[in-house]
Parts: sequence; C-alpha cells; structure tokens
Amino acid sequence: MLGRYPDIAGTGLHLEKGLEKIGHYKELPFVKDGDSELMHQPIDFLGINVYNGHEVSATGHIKKKPGSPRTALGWPVTPGVMNYGIRYMYERYNLPIYIFEDGLACNDIISLDGKVHDSNRIDFLTRYLTDLEKAYKTGVPILGYFHWSFTDNFEWHSGYDPRFGLVFVDYETQQRIPKDSAYWYSDLIRQSCN
Repeated sequence: MLGRYPDIAGTGLHLEKGLEKIGHYKELPFVKDGDSELMHQPIDFLGINVYNGHEVSATGHIKKKPGSPRTALGWPVTPGVMNYGIRYMYERYNLPIYIFEDGLACNDIISLDGKVHDSNRIDFLTRYLTDLEKAYKTGVPILGYFHWSFTDNFEWHSGYDPRFGLVFVDYETQQRIPKDSAYWYSDLIRQSCN
C-alpha cells in the first residue's frame, strides 16, 4: 500500500531491514530490488476483514476482564474496532473502504420450535454496525459491508463446528433454516434503504 513494509512496532525499522537481520530463515519472504515498486500500484479501495481488535495503552495490551464476551471460537467481542480500527486504516491509507468480512461464530442449534434463535449474533451485529456507523459519520468513506457468512459452511479454522451464517445448514440433509438474525438483518437493510 505504501510501497514499503510497515514500521515494526514503532521502532522506525522497516521489515526490509529486519529481513536482512533474520534472512537466514527460509520461510520469510525475500524482497528483491524493485519488488516494492512493482507491488506499489494505485488501487481504488481497501478491503478489510474485521472480526475483533485488541485494545492497547501506552504500556501495552489491555487485558480483557474475566467473563468478557467471546465468540464460539473464543475470539473477543470488540465492537470498537469498527470505529477506531476503520478510522485508523482510512487515516493511514486514505482510500475508501469495504468491509469484506465481519461476523461471529456461534453454537447455533435448531430449537424445539424448529427455529434457530441466535440473539447473540443480533446483539453482536447491532454493536459492530453501530460502531461502523460512527466511523462513517466522521467522514470515512465506507463503500460496503459484507456479513460473513450468508450460510453456515466449512471454516478453514475449525471445520463445520463453528456456525457463522445467517442461515442454518443441516449438513446431513442440506436443509436451510433462516436464523432470527437473517430476518433481523433483512429488516435492517430494508429500513436503511428507505
């Protein structure tokens, strides 16, 4: 994006120089003369996957309090990342932004009434989209938002166990059941378009 690797943790040292010091590790990328110039091409927007963030202070990471909300995969629920994280990315790269992925894994089940009640997903999305709207209202050009995922699917991280979708998939029968969040999200989009 900037034509160079980013500064390493505020040291003023860029990764290219760091690679010279640790370049004997074969799995690290080798940067040849001209690579940065070749990769540094103008682009129209920045696409970001956003699931969580980490709060920090001048002294380091701020530990989460015991019992803080987490997803089924144990990821922290940090809606502020959609405000401060997105604003940071815009300030750094000065490009319009698409959120290509955002959502959470839940332990969704078909309830006795035959429906999937995922109030935690609705709560998560309400919080994250509210903070995304804050970033938008400060002037960040957010061109689009894509929820991950429309249906439950195979996740590279943990297979079929975590469910990210707005629509429940019975993997044995392939039956699809819209979750409460699917109806909520549909209403939200409908209201936003009016």
